[in-house]
Amino acid sequence: MTAWFDAHLVTLLAALALPRYSLATVFLVALLSSTLLPLGSEPVVFGLIKLNPASFWPVIGSATAGGTVGGGISWLMGYGAERAWDRLAHHGPRNPRALAWLQRFGPKACLLAWLPGIGDPLCAVAGWLRLPFWPCLAWMAVGKLGRYVVLTALLLRVFPGDPG
Repeated sequence: MTAWFDAHLVTLLAALALPRYSLATVFLVALLSSTLLPLGSEPVVFGLIKLNPASFWPVIGSATAGGTVGGGISWLMGYGAERAWDRLAHHGPRNPRALAWLQRFGPKACLLAWLPGIGDPLCAVAGWLRLPFWPCLAWMAVGKLGRYVVLTALLLRVFPGDPG
């Protein structure tokens, strides 16, 4: 059974790496990893760029777009959760200092959406606090673009050479 699964997984991954699917794959993986799901899109981004260095900017752009849409979904989940919470009961915030910090910085705090571990929940909290959606999304995009460019450039320096 394991050999069958491994063979089909390799076939699926090879298909997703085809030029006609690769940008969609990067977009989807980045979208999913930018929600509250515990995934990472960097290996996919790095792998595709390593296989085709000329695709650096299209892959980075696709990953940034997917990550930004995922951050927007997290924002919407936070917004919806806050509305449901308000309907059920009014409770005081658990960490008023963190919430006050976020409210003070406003949408610019979403620039930190690139941070591992806290970036995705930060987007949801921005929605919870009802920070303006479009400015939050713009700051998320800037942060995620910076993360993908810096991380990929560093990985290319650490692992130079031909993939073949």
